[in-house]
Formats: sequence, C-alpha cells, structure tokens
Amino acid sequence: MKPKRDYYEVLEVERDADQRTIKRAFLKKARKLHPDVSDDPHAEDLFKEVNEAYSVLSDETKRSNYDRYGDASGPAGFGASSGYVDMSDIFGGGFGGFSDIFDSFFGGRSGRGGAAARTRGSDMAIHLSVTLEEAAAGTHKTIAYDRLSPCEDCDGTGVGEGGRVETCTRCHGTGAVMQVQKTVFGQMQTQTVCPECGGTGKKITAPCETCAGEGRTPEHERLTIDIPAGIHSGQSLVMKGKGEAGVRGDVAGDLIVTVEVAAHEHFERRGDDLYRAVTIDALQAIVGTSVSVAGILQDESIEINIPAGCQYGQQIVVENRGMPRMNSIARGNFIAMIQIQTPVDLNRTQLLDLAAIVAERSLNSSDAPSAATNKASAEPKAKRPRPRKKTRK
Repeated sequence: MKPKRDYYEVLEVERDADQRTIKRAFLKKARKLHPDVSDDPHAEDLFKEVNEAYSVLSDETKRSNYDRYGDASGPAGFGASSGYVDMSDIFGGGFGGFSDIFDSFFGGRSGRGGAAARTRGSDMAIHLSVTLEEAAAGTHKTIAYDRLSPCEDCDGTGVGEGGRVETCTRCHGTGAVMQVQKTVFGQMQTQTVCPECGGTGKKITAPCETCAGEGRTPEHERLTIDIPAGIHSGQSLVMKGKGEAGVRGDVAGDLIVTVEVAAHEHFERRGDDLYRAVTIDALQAIVGTSVSVAGILQDESIEINIPAGCQYGQQIVVENRGMPRMNSIARGNFIAMIQIQTPVDLNRTQLLDLAAIVAERSLNSSDAPSAATNKASAEPKAKRPRPRKKTRK
C-alpha cells in the first residue's frame, strides 16, 4: 500500500502557513485537479488527496493532532471535547465532502431551460443527536461542516484588485440568449443561459483570483447551535444565513438542523411526560412506602409516595417533574409504573410471623359465615300450609 504524502507537501505550503495561505493553495490546486475541469487521468485521485489534506489542515483540532501525532484523530483514545460534533466525520467529508461542495462551486450557476441562473445560496440540512438529559436541560453543540462561504479576499463580491462589475454585452444583462435552430418544421427559437456571464447578466473585468469571481469559496466552518430545553425529537432549528453563501453577495441559504433525541435507558418520553419503572417488594406494596428516584435533571430527586395495597402496574403521578416544556417554566408529569417483587431474603423469624398472619387470615375466612348464609338466617322461615282434611260424602 502506497504511503500517504505529507499534507503540507500535497498543498505545497510551509508547516507554519496561516489558514488563508492554506485555503488559497487548496483552491488553486483544486481548480486544476477537479474531475470536471481536468484532463489528467488521475485527476479524481489527486483531487481526493488535495481534499483530504485541506480537510485536516483547515481544522485547528485536526491540524494540531496531525502536527503532534501524525494523525488527525490524535493518539489512541483521544477524542473531541464534549459538545463538539464534526459533521465531516459523520457525513464522510461534510454533506458528501469538499468534492460535492466543489461540484456546486463549479456548476452551481448553470440554469435550465434558458432561465436566469440561481445566485441565491442553497439551504443545507443536518441531523443532530442529543441525549434525553441534554434535551431536558438545554445544551449547545459545536459542529464543523463544509459549505460555500463568502470569499474573504473579495468580501464576497467576486471582484479582484482593479476590477469592476459590468453589464454583460452579449445578453445585455438578461442572463439569457436566443438561439435559432433549423428543424424539419422550420426555424425554432430557444432561450438558453448566456455562456459569457453564466446567466448572471454581469461580468467582472478582473475576477478575484481566490474565488474566480464567484464571491464564495469552500470552507470548513464551526458553528455553535443552542438546543432549547424541552425540544422534541424531529423538531428543526433554522440557522439563518448559515447555509450556502450566495453568488457575489446574494442572499445566503439557511442551515436547517433537525434534532433527534436518543432513547433513554430508564425513562420513556410521551409528549412532555416521563414514565419510569419503579420496583418495590411485596411487603412494601402491602403496607405502603415512600421511595426516591433520580429525575431527568441534574441532581434532581423525586419522592414517590406509594399507598398501602398498591397493585402491580399501578401508575403513580408526580406532577411537574417530567420534561420541561419549550419556552415555558412548566413541566410535564413524572409517572412511576410500579413493579412488585417477592422478597427472597426474609429470615426464619420473619417467615414464621408472615405464616402466622396467613394462617389467621385463612381461619377467619373459613369461620366467617358467607353472605348468603347470613341472609338466609336473618329472614323468618315461611310457614308451610297445613293439608286440608278430606270430608266424607
């Protein structure tokens, strides 16, 4: 297996290069090696190599690990700090990786059916998993993801040094041109995207060298997302303007974060109510008891008063101790589902005492007259009619 080249060597930058230098070097090489624009038979493999190098060196944590240990993941057992999620790792390079980002970068302005090119940034979407405890208390997650962001060198305008924006002379600013084709039915006119301006209606005399006049470049970004307390699985949070940047300063898309709340080992969530199995022994169920269990919030203890004669499966409700409701101080209820076990650790004396109680109950049960018997004895006996004497004729 061929050993990997040094990432700094791949991008042809010094080891102390700053992020802007690394990004420029990456874009320069990526434009030459992208499979859509390169004739090199090994372009795809070379582009993947450049992509991998940049995905590591553009991330401070991964670069630090790579510099210290020679591996972006760090030494064995080393992980990211709590609350940090690298979407590049989850989605194989960030929503498909820089390869997909570059597909949009190179072809994102092409129109269809002669319509003007879309210059607004596209929305992006991710799924983010949180624990039930995090959903209850609220938390924040720092994610790293890949997107087209405004070019730093031209402030998103696409205009390089000494350049200016002009109206396209071929389409006169419409972004579309008419083409005439001869068919068996005669001449047919079709409207297509202007090849000179790519459908924008504008041309730049001296495009920015970093973004090639797009006004946006691939970027590996970090974003902190606040997860509100009480959020439900499947709910989405919209991060305005954090999706794909627009072409040459047009409106950016949004990042839509769909939250998935993981299942819990002890609690079952139903709406804002929390259900939990609580086990007591049969003697406690007979005489009643009080038990404490841990709640969903940190250091929370819930007192459950179990009445005498409690039955298996009985549900005991503790109000306002369930999940917090979003944007409210109220909470759902905590419902204890009682499970009863027969004690197996009773000593001889305890067993004899229980046996005496059982015997007494059995005796009382056999001595006590039944309700039917009591009713019969309480009613007066009906008198039998005497037979009439027969008379002689």
